[in-house]
Amino acid sequence: MRALQIAATGMSAQQTRVEVISNNLANMSTTGYNARRAEFADLHYQQLTRPGTVSANDGTTIPAGVQLGLGVRPTAVSVTLAQGSLTATNGDLDLAIDGNGYLEVTLPSGISAYTRDGGLKRSADGQIVTSDGYPVVPDITIPTDARSIAINASGEVYAYFSDQVEAQLLGQFTLASFTNEKGLEAMGSNLFLETGASGPPMVATPGEDGLGTVRQGYLEESSVDAVREITELIKAQRGYELNSKVISAADQMLGATTQVR
Repeated sequence: MRALQIAATGMSAQQTRVEVISNNLANMSTTGYNARRAEFADLHYQQLTRPGTVSANDGTTIPAGVQLGLGVRPTAVSVTLAQGSLTATNGDLDLAIDGNGYLEVTLPSGISAYTRDGGLKRSADGQIVTSDGYPVVPDITIPTDARSIAINASGEVYAYFSDQVEAQLLGQFTLASFTNEKGLEAMGSNLFLETGASGPPMVATPGEDGLGTVRQGYLEESSVDAVREITELIKAQRGYELNSKVISAADQMLGATTQVR
């Protein structure tokens, strides 16, 4: 009774689909979050009669054959790349990337991670860091006596002082892009790691080489479409129910077989 195993793979696939949808809905308010989508492929086929084989009866070629599928398997949970809407916060260190690109940060281990979460903060030493305290690359330190700061579209950071008319340039943010953004490894906390699938980072000034620009005083919202996710959730639930009915039908057939006298 292959139907039991086939339906079990279908229920497992729909469960994976629901888990991905639930993660999307849980991150509706996460800054810079992109929705994920579960992708599936059919499993191996049992070739009872291969297409194109020669019939032993009259020597004709069989046009279709008998191929019995053995279920479904997950192949990927891919990221749907889409920019979320920009919300004004008026924060001096709130940055939104309008277009392609990631901010680079340095983890405690010394390796680089990448993020689109521009909710930056100032450390006790005046260094610009993420909400988790990871320094942004390149290192930019704001003097303690700075009255205010301004960041232009090219990522240049200027500080204004009470005793100076002209602003002082503190540094300039850079952005990184990847050949295959979907190949980045998500590590949580809105951070991504480079992988062999993503390719190496290509770092440039905001607004150059196809990169987006920086907007001060804004944050990028999640790109999750709640209506779409709820619709997908209903479809996944119905798919799970249908596979469970197949298991019930197969069980009844097995029960009828065991009762044969």
